[in-house]
Amino acid sequence: MRIYIYLIIFFAFFDLFAQLPIMSPFAVDLGATPFLAGLAVGMYSLSNVAGNVISGIFADRRGPFAVLIFGLVSTGVVLFSYHLADGPYSLLAIRFFHGLAAGFAVPAAFTFLANRTKQNRRGKGAAISGAFVGLAAIVGPAFGAIYASRTSVPEMMGITGTILLLLGAISYFLLKKEAPKKESVQAPKAPFMESVRTLGLFQAFAGAFFLMFSQGVLAYMLPLKVEALQLPAEMSGLLLSTFGIAAILVFLLPVNRLFDRIQPVYTLIAGFSCMALSLFLLSAVSLALFMYIVMASYGIGFALLFPSINSLLIDSTTLQSRGRAYGYFYAFFSFGVVAGSSVTGALELSANEGFILSGSLLLLIAAFNGLAAGR
Repeated sequence: MRIYIYLIIFFAFFDLFAQLPIMSPFAVDLGATPFLAGLAVGMYSLSNVAGNVISGIFADRRGPFAVLIFGLVSTGVVLFSYHLADGPYSLLAIRFFHGLAAGFAVPAAFTFLANRTKQNRRGKGAAISGAFVGLAAIVGPAFGAIYASRTSVPEMMGITGTILLLLGAISYFLLKKEAPKKESVQAPKAPFMESVRTLGLFQAFAGAFFLMFSQGVLAYMLPLKVEALQLPAEMSGLLLSTFGIAAILVFLLPVNRLFDRIQPVYTLIAGFSCMALSLFLLSAVSLALFMYIVMASYGIGFALLFPSINSLLIDSTTLQSRGRAYGYFYAFFSFGVVAGSSVTGALELSANEGFILSGSLLLLIAAFNGLAAGR
């Protein structure tokens, strides 16, 4: 059953990553200006934040099973609406509803999984789920770009939509017996800001935001760095794949047992420090071989961090509050991606300056968590 939930997580993130290389060209083909094309790309993340938050609230009130089914089915349906896009403004509307619907599935899937994971295996479980996210990050962009180039963007979206609809139908019958007969529970009465006062939950949210902030900077700046060094354009994709492969190896190899044996705050500090060092080095190196080595190091840091923040969230919540926590958690994920690319773009930083800024922030967060652990 756990493998099936991992499969849902894979395709939920596959939907996200498959659209990355094709959405801005699709918007331009529909007549979008550069501003509207960028807005079409960002609209998904903005509405996804709202979907994440709403998903978390209803996962606590109605149970993650019902929210998961709704997220899978509604996302599958919306993906077929890309056939209706006939201009930039209709595309913006579709992107809004796509991000909103997709925002329901991921927090519900992770809540469903966390609620059925033993406490002494939550770190390893988070590592394995991270491996499926990493695999989606590698397979999704390649599939999206290749399939859309041979057919069309709406047809590529339709394939993903079909898969999600099938998963929704199968999940209804397969997971229904795993869900309690009465999943509806009382939502926690404490307001959000009061719940954040839990140090572990604050660390998890901050970790999610700054993890994806660095990802946003990397996705925006790495192609610029490769172009400035006059290296082949496809090297950007290969470098990102190197990062993904390194992370997956850490997630799946026996080293993942460390996530249940070491307190998550220490692996969090190690992950942030490793990622920060990698970004500093990435700003300094210019040879292709060294860039591949640095990206592998960044992947190791990512692999140390992702299970750590998941473990901190699980340790800091109860069955009655975990859904809402995961909703905010993935909202911070989406905020981080948008902030990373937006801040560096607004400051008009070069690629190397962007890496230094991101690395400095990660190092500061590592230091903060070190002080908190010392207390």
